[in-house]
Amino acid sequence: MKTKLGLLYGGKSAEHQVSLQTALAVIRALDLEKFEIHPIYINTEGKWIKGPQLSEPVENVKALEFSEGNQLSPLSLAPALFQAEKQETLDVIFPLLHGPNGEDGTVQGLLELLNLPYVGNGVLASAAGMDKVMMKNVFAQAGLSQVNFVAFIKSEWEQAKAEAYNKVETALGYPCFVKPANLGSSVGISKCTNRAELESAFVEAFQFDRKVIIEEGVVAREVEVAVLGNDEPECSVAGEIVPKKDFYDYKAKYESGDTALIIPADITEEESQQIKEMAIKAFKSLDCSGLVRADFFLTKEGKALINEVNTMPGFTPFSMFPLLWKHTGVEYPQLIERLVSLAKERHAEKQQIKFTF
Repeated sequence: MKTKLGLLYGGKSAEHQVSLQTALAVIRALDLEKFEIHPIYINTEGKWIKGPQLSEPVENVKALEFSEGNQLSPLSLAPALFQAEKQETLDVIFPLLHGPNGEDGTVQGLLELLNLPYVGNGVLASAAGMDKVMMKNVFAQAGLSQVNFVAFIKSEWEQAKAEAYNKVETALGYPCFVKPANLGSSVGISKCTNRAELESAFVEAFQFDRKVIIEEGVVAREVEVAVLGNDEPECSVAGEIVPKKDFYDYKAKYESGDTALIIPADITEEESQQIKEMAIKAFKSLDCSGLVRADFFLTKEGKALINEVNTMPGFTPFSMFPLLWKHTGVEYPQLIERLVSLAKERHAEKQQIKFTF
C-alpha cells in the first residue's frame, strides 16, 4: 500500500523561494510506486492552499504555486488539510518549510495537536534551533565549544545604539558577523570590519527579525556534517564549504553557485571524529529527531567550534544535506524514505505514552 505523503511548503517568510525549490526537488525524487504525493502550499500572504494529488513530477516551481481557489478557511484547516482525495487521513506530513512559521516549531505544534506523524524535529528542537541565541545558550550548557557572541533585541538597540556598538567592539572586535537571530539561508547576514559597516549591518538584520546575534569572526574552515536518526543518530561524512566570497551568503547558496563544496572534506580522521561527536552531542542536547545539518568552524590548530544546526536543511540541488548522505552511500530517494520511516517510528513511540486524568 502506498504511503499518503503530504508535502507542506512555501510559507510566509523570506525563505519562501528556498522552500519551493526544496519541494520541487523532493517531488522529483519520490517513487510514485511507493508514495501518493499530496501538495499543500502556503503562499506569501500566509494562506493555506491544498493542491490536487500529483500523479507525475512537476517541471518547475510555478506548478506548485496554487491559486486561492482551493484556499482553506481556518475552520476547515485542521480536518480538511491533511486528508487524501478520498477523505482518508494522510499517513505522514513532510514540512519543507524554512524560516519563521515553518521551521521554528509553529507548524510542528499544529501537527502535534492533530496527532499526525511528520518528518523532522519536534516543537522544542525546532524552536531552539531556529533561534540562534537560544541554540547557542543550550550548546554552552552542553559544553560545546563555539565562537563568542552577543545579542540584542530591536528596542534595546534603538534606545542605546552607541552602547550596543561599543559592546560589540569590546566583547568581539572586528571582523564580526551580524545576523537575524531567527532566520536561515544566510538571509540578512553582514560581515563587519569597522563601525560604519556595523551600524549598517544592524539596520539590515533588524529588517528580518526583532532580535539579532553578533558573532566573533574567526579564521577557520567551514565544515558540515549531516545527522540522521532519532534516539540513535548517525553522521554522514564531513564536507567543506569554500566560498569564493567573504562568506557563504544567500546568493552563493542558491543562485550563483559561487562556492565550492568539497565532499569528503580534506580533514584528518581525528578532526572528523571530533566533529561527528560534537554533532551528535548537539543533536541530543536539543532533543532533535529525524535530521539536522550541523555546521562547524575548524581552526588551523584542528579545533572544532560548532556554529549552528539547521533543523530543516534544504533539499535543493545545491544543498549539502543530501549531498553529504549521497557521498556516505545513501541516495536521495532512499534518504527521503528513511526520513519518512523515522517519522513513523517517532510517532508510534509517542502513542505509547500514557496520560492519566
